[in-house]
Amino acid sequence: MELRVIEHPLVAHKVSLLRDINTASATFRQLVDELVTLLAYEATREVRVEPVEVVTPITTTTGVGLSRPRPLVVPILRAGLGMLEGMMRLMPTAEVGFVGMVRDEETLQPFTYAERLPKDLSGRQCYVLDPMLATGGSLGGTVQFLVDRGADHITCICLIAAPEGVEHLRELVDPIGVPCTLVCAALDERLNEVGYIVPGLGDAGDRLYGLAQ
Repeated sequence: MELRVIEHPLVAHKVSLLRDINTASATFRQLVDELVTLLAYEATREVRVEPVEVVTPITTTTGVGLSRPRPLVVPILRAGLGMLEGMMRLMPTAEVGFVGMVRDEETLQPFTYAERLPKDLSGRQCYVLDPMLATGGSLGGTVQFLVDRGADHITCICLIAAPEGVEHLRELVDPIGVPCTLVCAALDERLNEVGYIVPGLGDAGDRLYGLAQ
């Protein structure tokens, strides 16, 4: 698994605002939208394209278009939904699927409680959206789920990641044998005793939507 932590002044600025406890939900949602678009620019460097003929006002030339099958963007419910618009702004012709993935509190294993995806993902590039990479269980479970459907190239986009989550994700996805890249805006210090990222930004879902889980 390749890890890319995006170092850019605008990315760092927006992350700082997201961390601030005084940032209201409406502003938080706008910042996430803007930040994801910046991350998506880096995350899509390997998106597959093919030559297309383009007629300009002057002549005909050759450009590129997204290859088929189209890339699939997969937000993990619920917090990943807050990242969807920012991703689709950059890649509006991509298709969208949804996965609900949670961790069983007894077994600590991730399981899928909802999904809306094509049954066959053969040859598809998938972009998974999840704001926080804490333990890595849910994200790793989602990657495995997509690979089981046939996806052959996966990029995970997170706002904040903990080192423990990065290593756990690496342990989960490396044996799968499918190219996987993790793109994030910040790699934080650690997880605390209750599994929150430090310094982090709190619960992304609650801060996006203002509702307790």
